[in-house]
Amino acid sequence: MIHLSFILTTLLPAIIIAYLLGAIPVASMISRRSGVDIFSVGTGLAGASNVRRHVGNFRGLLAGLFDLTKGLVALLIGRLLGIDDAWIVLPALAAIAGHWNSVFTRFRGGDGLSILAGIMIGMFPDYGVIGVLVALVVALGGQKLPYTSLLSVVFGYGTVAALVLSTNGELPLALGLGGLSALVLARASLGHHRRRDNGLEWDDLEDVDGAADPRGFS
Repeated sequence: MIHLSFILTTLLPAIIIAYLLGAIPVASMISRRSGVDIFSVGTGLAGASNVRRHVGNFRGLLAGLFDLTKGLVALLIGRLLGIDDAWIVLPALAAIAGHWNSVFTRFRGGDGLSILAGIMIGMFPDYGVIGVLVALVVALGGQKLPYTSLLSVVFGYGTVAALVLSTNGELPLALGLGGLSALVLARASLGHHRRRDNGLEWDDLEDVDGAADPRGFS
């Protein structure tokens, strides 16, 4: 049974801090320094792929790394505040929600793939790193395929889940991470379909491999 004092002194502060961390508009800030409004170009998302394509490779990499760090730090702070079990999923969800709907950018944001990677590492420091590496391999190795970024999340989480099951690890935490991954995938897929219906190309074809963009990598 969860106690009210735990909610008020530990869980709620962790959720608020995680949301604010997730809401830091890193991609937007990096893009503005180059004179680009990231919400007005490409997919209109404040994410690493959109920054890479319309601002530059290096800045896109920075955006991705900072977004990953936001998720990781949110989890670390939650741990420091005393959340040491599956309740850590709630601050993780808050960080993703902040990235999706940032209070600093009129509730706009990105898909949350990079911040999910940071959360994966924060939940499972060893397995999470392996999962993120697998996701990167899938993303880079499948550049000629559609849905690459989404497939990378599936393979990344699948790797973590398989490692947890094979070592009798923290199954509730792995299930919580699975739920977060499913939410990120569902939201990203809906956004992709919506933009495609509005006449835009599927993001992966443009933003991951550059195949649909004759300019290639910017």
